[in-house]
Amino acid sequence: MMFAKRLREGVRRGEITCSVRIWIRPRVTVGVRYRMEEGEIEVDSIEPIGLPDITPELARESGFLGVLDLFKVAKHGKGENIYLVRFHYVAPAANKVRRSGLKVK
Repeated sequence: MMFAKRLREGVRRGEITCSVRIWIRPRVTVGVRYRMEEGEIEVDSIEPIGLPDITPELARESGFLGVLDLFKVAKHGKGENIYLVRFHYVAPAANKVRRSGLKVK
């Protein structure tokens, strides 16, 4: 799941924990982690919603100034179905195991 560059820091700080997406069908799965530049997000839930559900409050919770700002970014391709994706950020592990098997401190 990709985020506009201006939203990424809010996601990392845990201030943004949901996203409205307009897709043909869901593109994420509950319980799966998706990479970000640093760390990952884990999808907690995904549910179909309608236009009336997209309120100014939900837009701000998603990191946008308002509903119009959200719509400029939310549509991906030819999709017409609206989904509310809730997630949480997972910071990179302090001691990552590299593919070579060596730990990085």
